[in-house]
Amino acid sequence: MTDRRVRYMRMIVFFDLPILTEADKKEYRHFRRFLINEGFVFMQQSVYVRLVINDAAYTYELERLTQHKPPKGLVQVLRITEKQFSNMTYLTGEAPFNDRETSLKGLIII
Repeated sequence: MTDRRVRYMRMIVFFDLPILTEADKKEYRHFRRFLINEGFVFMQQSVYVRLVINDAAYTYELERLTQHKPPKGLVQVLRITEKQFSNMTYLTGEAPFNDRETSLKGLIII
């Protein structure tokens, strides 16, 4: 039986894709649109983050990413706990609005 407990974690996708040709640019746009449609939120240039509720959700999303990965370039995925993510230190600037928007503060579970 799979683990269905709620254990919030963040899935961070880092990517570096070539954009030399029109075909490369099309693949870049396609992958970026896929991330947004899957619920990933822009964190900074070529870094997107998504909140997942447990290991099963993480595994499912990782399979989806694998199915839609671009043919060239580098795509990396990092899984961290929500607590680790919330302890992120900003050396310059402040937390972007979407960080506050996707945090668990104020989350009500019914």
